[in-house]
Amino acid sequence: MTQPTEPAGPAPLPASAPLATSAPPPVPGPRQVPLLGNLPAFARDPLGFFTRLRGLGDLVEWKLGPQRALFLSRPEHIGELLTGVETRYRHPELGWAFKLVLGDGVVTSEGPAWRRKRALVQPAVRPRRVRAHAGTMTDCAAALAAGWRPGRRVDVRREMLGLTQRIAVQTLFGADTAGRESAIGPAMDVAQREIGSEFRGLTLFLPPWVPTPGRHRLKKAVAVIDREVARVTDHRRRAGDGEARDDLLSRLLAARDEEGEPLGDKEIRDEAVTLYIGGHETTGTTLTWAWYLLSRNPGARALLDRELADVLAGRPPGHDDVKDLPWTERIVKETLRLYPPVWLMTAIAKEGSTLAGRPVAEGTVLWSSQWSAHRDPRWFPDPEAFRPERWDPDASPAVPDHAWFPFGGGARACLGARFAMVEAVLVLATLAQRFHIEVEGGENPPRTGLTLQPSLPVRGTLRAAVPPGAVPRQA
Repeated sequence: MTQPTEPAGPAPLPASAPLATSAPPPVPGPRQVPLLGNLPAFARDPLGFFTRLRGLGDLVEWKLGPQRALFLSRPEHIGELLTGVETRYRHPELGWAFKLVLGDGVVTSEGPAWRRKRALVQPAVRPRRVRAHAGTMTDCAAALAAGWRPGRRVDVRREMLGLTQRIAVQTLFGADTAGRESAIGPAMDVAQREIGSEFRGLTLFLPPWVPTPGRHRLKKAVAVIDREVARVTDHRRRAGDGEARDDLLSRLLAARDEEGEPLGDKEIRDEAVTLYIGGHETTGTTLTWAWYLLSRNPGARALLDRELADVLAGRPPGHDDVKDLPWTERIVKETLRLYPPVWLMTAIAKEGSTLAGRPVAEGTVLWSSQWSAHRDPRWFPDPEAFRPERWDPDASPAVPDHAWFPFGGGARACLGARFAMVEAVLVLATLAQRFHIEVEGGENPPRTGLTLQPSLPVRGTLRAAVPPGAVPRQA
């Protein structure tokens, strides 16, 4: 994807260079508008705006409306930001819409409340729990492929989001929501759009009591989500021990803190919605971009075919196969580099905060962007190119720590990162064994919302996959 021309940035350093012990003074950012600061430029094109900031220097001062802000581009500075939340920096409030959807879950809470909730939620997504759900991931993908036919045109994004929604519903809620995805899915879509719309506009600074059409739509969508989560939770509690299940909701219901206290109804709702969005929206978006990139890079697709044929020999993949599918995993990692679903991270400086040995004024909002950092040519040569081979452990130059952070980092790293990676690898392997998807059209610039979505429909034609070495059948 072509990027805007950038000013000359800071000189590159080798990936092996030692971390800086102090940072140069921040440089001023682009020209500001009175009262609004850089908000108009940010709202018009957040990704291009961050790319331009990166070109100005490693630390750039700017303003989002009245808020004093500092943009970070260097991996070691990003690392300080990610690992300093809860100590030097505090977690920011990301707007009324974001809070209405996610509530006070592990993503939005901070301090002792966050530590308690993380301790309660983390066991539900530990590696052995991911292993237990691997069969559901491949079964759902195989069921989707069974309904596909060569020559059929499909809406790739709709197919992938529908698939990951079914996986999320089954692994999170068990069978209680079977056939009810049509209620949850559209409501989640509305939530995703309205969060992104608020974050890019002036409504981010409006008090919660100010009514807008977008807020009205969001309230209706959240009411649908709340009713469905409450219905499933009530049913599960009434079933009690007589209906033992192995889904994430059961784990949340069974969790107890150090005082032996369970999560309350509101806490269950908030964590369930957080896990649902993390397991559905982000992975479905990643798979959509993966098919888009594979269609445009036939060499990478051919290597994928070869790996699947050599490792799986036609059988469905399982959890134990993930470690033996390195090229498939590298495709997922490179997709997350080019199109990270979560495209920005922020934190607010506390009193006495520092960055790279320099003081940072209390209240300053520190920003970093996965989109900008993942496309920095200092860390990723030929950054616009889709090159899964750059994730070979023996590749040179090595990727510096915190130059790639699609799941965040530090204590507040995404709890479902392992779940998401395993799901993406298994789903991609299951579907690619049977089909190629020839995505139509040219460039598809991303659109910023809660996640980084294609701005145009992603449509493609299904083609039967031909195992390497096989002779294609004549039409």
